[in-house]
Amino acid sequence: MARFVRWLLCLVGVIVLGCGAFYVVTAPSPLPASHWANLGDPDVKNGEMVFWAGGCTSCHAASGAQGDAKLVLSGGLALTSPFGTFHVPNISPDEKAGLGSWTLADFGNAMKRGVGKNGEHLYPSFPYGSYTRMSDKDINDLWAFLKTLPKSSNVAPPHELPFPFNIRLALGAWKFLYLNDQPRVVLANADEKVKRGQYLVEGPGHCGECHTPRDALGGFLSGQWLAGAPNPEGKGQIPDITPGSKKIGSWSAGDIANYLETGFTPEYDSAGGSMAEVQQNIAHLPAADREAIAAYLKALPSR
Repeated sequence: MARFVRWLLCLVGVIVLGCGAFYVVTAPSPLPASHWANLGDPDVKNGEMVFWAGGCTSCHAASGAQGDAKLVLSGGLALTSPFGTFHVPNISPDEKAGLGSWTLADFGNAMKRGVGKNGEHLYPSFPYGSYTRMSDKDINDLWAFLKTLPKSSNVAPPHELPFPFNIRLALGAWKFLYLNDQPRVVLANADEKVKRGQYLVEGPGHCGECHTPRDALGGFLSGQWLAGAPNPEGKGQIPDITPGSKKIGSWSAGDIANYLETGFTPEYDSAGGSMAEVQQNIAHLPAADREAIAAYLKALPSR
């Protein structure tokens, strides 16, 4: 009997230690407020460019919004996925329904650590897995620009997720496996233009979120970076955009830059589907940034 009790106590101890270790590994890990305290005055004009690079309107503006209405980031868009339906939140400066009560530290931790204002894990339907590569300066500038936009009192509905995907603590394990700020690809001898393009594509542009296939847990298959993937909304295929692509592999860097500016392909076709809105966002960027994106895409290894 005594031996059984000892074994039982050992088992309980192992379970307790295991649970403790799991909690330590999976607990949210925001950056301290001091990290965001000395970034200096934000550059709102640069923040606007970051806003367009990040395509914030594509998800956070009301469905069908046009013109200035696209700057009202009222949320509400439903994103379907194999894990359930995610409803995009209001990120306008509204104090109750949006981010009006947030601080730069709150916003920065959402962007780089996937942690919400109340310390909760955020779902990676918000692409912080890409945004974590953004510079603190760009996040500071973007935050300043967002605060200049119109308020909206719209309250997005809660996510519709079945068990076990509705357990946010489990997202800590997902982050442990997939969240890091390292380059998606290592490009030897990359010049400054290619490095700038890499930053835009892998960071604020979050191109891999649609163009890279995922494993069963929703993490990127890194060996197939930008090699095309099933449409996350369930219809069709997002194309391969590496130099080995049958679709754009033969395009020159100039062709790609022109497409990002005008929406027209070298074959005189035009951007369609969700890419049409992405292209319209990128068209706001300086020509040098579009050329940098093109240079990076041409520098990638073929898949």
